[in-house]
Amino acid sequence: MAYHITEACIGCTACARTCPVFAIRGERGQRHSVNELRCVECGVCGRICPKAAVTDAAGGVCAAVKRGEWPRPAVKGDLCSACGICVSDCSPGALRISLPGFRGDIGVHAELADPAKCVGCALCADHCPLGAITMESPAGRRAAEGDL
Repeated sequence: MAYHITEACIGCTACARTCPVFAIRGERGQRHSVNELRCVECGVCGRICPKAAVTDAAGGVCAAVKRGEWPRPAVKGDLCSACGICVSDCSPGALRISLPGFRGDIGVHAELADPAKCVGCALCADHCPLGAITMESPAGRRAAEGDL
């Protein structure tokens, strides 16, 4: 089951602009719709909607979440093979393969290069064949950085 946009939609286009798989269509000022075949149930549309006009696959109304509270990928560099699958899957362009530190450096890995572009869809983590990417909440990131 895919996410669904209800009658409460005002056509602001936030969901369509943010959807990482381009599953949402609609004209400004009109109710939008989700292409169920394209929807990957990442929840981005529900987190961005200012009118709580999105229901999840179970029919529950999604609540808006401030962008700073969205989950972000954390890459375990020692597990990552730099295959690039996550970079290819990241339509917002938030991920990249790290630059080598020196000539002959084979320790490159995927990294979150532009956190502002990340929509927290988790496609990178879902598609990582080595399990090198996990999604972290902001509280988890702060704890890892020693801020708590």
